[in-house]
Amino acid sequence: MAGDGVQRDGRAGPTPGRITLWIGWILSAAPILLMSFGAAMAFVGNPQMQDEFVNRFGYSASFAPVLGFLEFGCAILYAIPRTAVLGAVVLTGYLGGAVATHVRIGDPAFVIPLVLGVVVWGGIYLREPRLRALLPFRK
Repeated sequence: MAGDGVQRDGRAGPTPGRITLWIGWILSAAPILLMSFGAAMAFVGNPQMQDEFVNRFGYSASFAPVLGFLEFGCAILYAIPRTAVLGAVVLTGYLGGAVATHVRIGDPAFVIPLVLGVVVWGGIYLREPRLRALLPFRK
């Protein structure tokens, strides 16, 4: 076994401890719940959200369900352990678009999707040994 937690056959080393795993899942639950809630608001057609979507962000109202579908799909990919790393990558792209949208209109709330992206990667890093083997923190 190499010193970086990866065995010679390429498999990840030791699995995370129970506390680390729980913290990872708790961190991962926040983006999953927030993204699912946002997607639900897009599907339902919340009037306040529709108004912000059209008048503040400058998007067509007909595009809201499409973004809601993408948002929910990203959250589902991230929630399933087997596809969680792919979900984190896709969520990063989605949240990058959210950051760009907020920055474009000069909204300081761009920090929210930025922090959410950090939480996405923090959660998956703590619960996925293969990711920790790929991106180890050295002492």
